[in-house]
Amino acid sequence: MSTTVVTPVTQMVEQTNGIILASNVAEVVIAAAILVMTLLALILFVRVNAILKDVRKAAHQNLGPVSDRARAISDNVEFITQSLRTDVEKLNTSVRALTDRLQLASDRMEERIEEFNALMEVVQGEAEEVFLDTVSTVRGVREGARTITERASRPEAAAGDTTPHRSEPPSGPDGRSDPSSEENAGAVHEP
Repeated sequence: MSTTVVTPVTQMVEQTNGIILASNVAEVVIAAAILVMTLLALILFVRVNAILKDVRKAAHQNLGPVSDRARAISDNVEFITQSLRTDVEKLNTSVRALTDRLQLASDRMEERIEEFNALMEVVQGEAEEVFLDTVSTVRGVREGARTITERASRPEAAAGDTTPHRSEPPSGPDGRSDPSSEENAGAVHEP
């Protein structure tokens, strides 16, 4: 019986050695595969890096002038913007100054119009006063001329009577002359 027991154990040992051996071979193959993959990845990385360097050089050579032109354009735009800003500030200053001057001129014109209105009121008052004085003087002259004309047309004055005769004005209810009568208007009476 012992042979029967030994045989399965030896078979088992032989099978275990085969599995271990297969396991060891698999580990070596996997390690070799990892090493090959790492080397391939490293080679690929170096190639990509070289390609990127070439692309960077080409881009720098091609984009260098474009970049310089873009920088020049940017400087020009900045100069134009600064120039416009300065011009707008000057325009704002001019508009403010013009507005202030217009306001000052408007205030002065308003003062002058008020002074002119006051002057016109004084002139109108003086003109009315002169007009009334003139009317009064003309009325007095007319009444004096009428009185002289009446005296000259009386028969006593024609006969050579040199004493002045006063025409007696109509008297009022108190015995005085009536100042409202047309003959007495503008005539000077002595008391």
